[in-house]
Amino acid sequence: MPAQTLDPTFQQMLQRRFIATLGTTNADGSIHLTAVWYLFEDGRLYVATSSKSRKARNVATQPKASLMVDVRKPGSERGVTAAGRADLLSGNQSREINRRIHTRYLSAAAMADPQIEPVFASFDDVTLRLTPESWFTWDMAALDAQAFGGRLGGTPGYLLPLD
Repeated sequence: MPAQTLDPTFQQMLQRRFIATLGTTNADGSIHLTAVWYLFEDGRLYVATSSKSRKARNVATQPKASLMVDVRKPGSERGVTAAGRADLLSGNQSREINRRIHTRYLSAAAMADPQIEPVFASFDDVTLRLTPESWFTWDMAALDAQAFGGRLGGTPGYLLPLD
């Protein structure tokens, strides 16, 4: 599995609940970026989406994608990007995976609400599956320690808060 080449610290990070950024290639060669919910299982990344979405249409014609997950805490920013082959799943397999994605981000109350979960289930009719061929990781705390002796993140007032 591709995840075996990914440091366990970053595998654990991918198990947490963050908003990821997915990149796919538009027909004109430009990059389509979108914020997504995701699931990391068995070394692959999954994104629930509509078959009518730009990301699904892009993957159908250009089967590659990148997905970035990052932690934006000043002084300890870190993240991981996976790039590789993307394909679309449909039918029962997609419904099952999409439900797991939805339950990662929606409370039990939201999943039980007839105005919420059924809408997600009908809207997200396919699953984008990304099989990473490469991983890129970064850890700004490690860079800070190496390059600045920990002063950048460890000295109050050096880093301005994010908006």
